Amino acid sequence: MAPGIVQGMTQPQQPVAYGCYRHPDRATYIRCQRCGRPICGDCMISAAVGFQCPECVATFAKQTRQHEGPFGGTRSTNPRLTTIVLIGINVAVWALILIGGDAIANLLALQPGGFCLSATDPTQWFPGATTATRCAIVGGAWQAGVASGAWWQVITSAFTHVQVWHIGMNMLSLWFLGPPMETALGRTRFLATYLLSALAGSAAVMWFAEPTTQTLGASGAVFGLIGALIVVGLKIKADLRVAFTWLAINLVFTFVNAGISWQGHIGGLLGGMAATAIIVYAPRENRSRVQWLGLAGLAVATIAAIVVRAAQLA
Repeated sequence: MAPGIVQGMTQPQQPVAYGCYRHPDRATYIRCQRCGRPICGDCMISAAVGFQCPECVATFAKQTRQHEGPFGGTRSTNPRLTTIVLIGINVAVWALILIGGDAIANLLALQPGGFCLSATDPTQWFPGATTATRCAIVGGAWQAGVASGAWWQVITSAFTHVQVWHIGMNMLSLWFLGPPMETALGRTRFLATYLLSALAGSAAVMWFAEPTTQTLGASGAVFGLIGALIVVGLKIKADLRVAFTWLAINLVFTFVNAGISWQGHIGGLLGGMAATAIIVYAPRENRSRVQWLGLAGLAVATIAAIVVRAAQLA
């Protein structure tokens, strides 16, 4: 047997091209995500997940009111706008940290219980001084956390970055995920999903990370959008192999790198999936009311989890 050849192996099956259902003379590998018919480049219409044929798009449009999104609310006339604003806020906070230094980052990043920095050397800290009183005794500078009153950190941490590569990767992911999810969910529902994902990521950090851990970055909210993409795809029965592959790669990257907050990522993913499930599976009758009551309930439950944990740490 020749080197490198394994007996009994067969050639992998090549994908089969079919003629477009509207233009049979044009071969294509793309199928409509709704009906499964082959569609060429002139017939495919971009959807929240994959592509659809003109007939399915027209049928779905008839089933929804004019200017109404697929899952309620008003369609976004510019589905990139919210993403651009979110990216702008992240970049502005990053620039503020570049100017103000670690003091700004420590103020905005998520610290479940707070920690005590050396007053003379900000790179050193006192692990045994777990309260402001103990920190004062050893002559340190206390950095407040959520449990010691810095409640804003559960949200501001999702807009806080220090390293260029960190903000670059998160904003690139947000740029690709944001517009299609705003197209599917509508502007206010998309923003609610994004913020709830960030909040859920913070709740997971509060419960499962060390109290002296400092967590920052939009990764939890971005993971929430990946979860949202999967839930929408399941709802419309789309091909989710690419989405699941992307998720798997990000999860592996999360768990093989010690400096990455798996708590924030998993919490954000679950929060985004829960928020999106409330939106897309709400019944048509009183849909908006059910959606907003459901999202409000999710927000209250997440905040309650943060409050309980903060009380324990305090």
